[in-house]
Amino acid sequence: MTDSAFDAAAEARRVLRLASTGALATLALSGAPFASLVTVATSAAGEPVFLLSDLALHTKNLARDPRASLLLVAPGGEGGDPLAGARLTVSGRMLRDADPALRRRILARHEEAAGYAGFADFAVWRLAVEGAHLVAGFGRIVALEPADLLTAVADAGGLLSAEESAVAHMNADHADALALYATRLLGAPEGAWRATGADPDGLDLRAGAQRARLAFPNRGTTGAAPPEARVALAREARARPV
Repeated sequence: MTDSAFDAAAEARRVLRLASTGALATLALSGAPFASLVTVATSAAGEPVFLLSDLALHTKNLARDPRASLLLVAPGGEGGDPLAGARLTVSGRMLRDADPALRRRILARHEEAAGYAGFADFAVWRLAVEGAHLVAGFGRIVALEPADLLTAVADAGGLLSAEESAVAHMNADHADALALYATRLLGAPEGAWRATGADPDGLDLRAGAQRARLAFPNRGTTGAAPPEARVALAREARARPV
């Protein structure tokens, strides 16, 4: 029995955008599943993105068979119980992808990776999503299609081309607004909050190990979307009680 008021797609997207690490399952030479801990970011569309070494066993497995799945767990959980929070398994095929936007997004989300990202054996990989499975509590176990999980970006060329400069501008000139978004709108703790990426649906934020996801008031597809959303959200955040 499922909860009719529960928005499974929205919850799955939340987990996908917030999780910074996951368990990547690949197929070993024997055919047995092999799981490893990886750091993860997302493309603008929401596809999981990784920085993997060719020397790693999971990468060698992918060279033989690109099929993979990724387990993501939402930060938090009630009473410290990891099974109390939502978790999402995303399945599909892993592809090497040299798109510089993907490299920029993963390094913005995992600044510590900058120290080895330039090594010759490291490359960016993207999980081309074929399906997903969400477990978010009793009565909230749902199989999802790619369209449920991913953000449409075909009409968002203006926003995507302006993303890098818009994010840099927000971090350089509007750090106070980013902090207000995180603390007053999202209930996150105080910290040096920075934007790491923007897409038609919202803004990804980071402060050290903390991650947050801020939805735009309206879907944005043009280069004007981030600044327009910033103004509206800053006004809302300042109106919230401390």
